[in-house]
Amino acid sequence: MAVDFERNEGNIVIQTPARVDSSNALQFQEDMSGVIDTGDAVVVLDMGRLSYISSAGLRVILQVAKTTRRQNAGFAVCGLSPTVREVFEISGFDQVIAIHPSPGEALAALKR
Repeated sequence: MAVDFERNEGNIVIQTPARVDSSNALQFQEDMSGVIDTGDAVVVLDMGRLSYISSAGLRVILQVAKTTRRQNAGFAVCGLSPTVREVFEISGFDQVIAIHPSPGEALAALKR
C-alpha cells in the first residue's frame, strides 16, 4: 500500500488509503515516513478517500504531527468525511491538529 503524494515547492499533500486500521497501520506509518522529507515546509494529509480509521491509524497521524512539529513544518488534515470527523472530535484530535475542507485551503492556511 504505497501512499499517493504530490510535492510542490516544499509542500507535500499525501492521500490516505480508504481504511487505516491495525491490519495496515504499520505499513501506512512506514509509507508516511518514507515520503515526509525534512525539507517539507508544509505537510497536508488529504483524507478524502478515508472511510474508516482505528486507534492504530490515529496513532500514525499523531506520530506524523509530532514529526512535522520537530521539523518545524506545518501540518494539517483535510477532506474528512462526517464519520472520520466524528472520530477526530471524540478523540480530541480536532483540538491538536488543524482540519480544513480541502488541500488548497489547508495549504493556504499553513502558508500564512
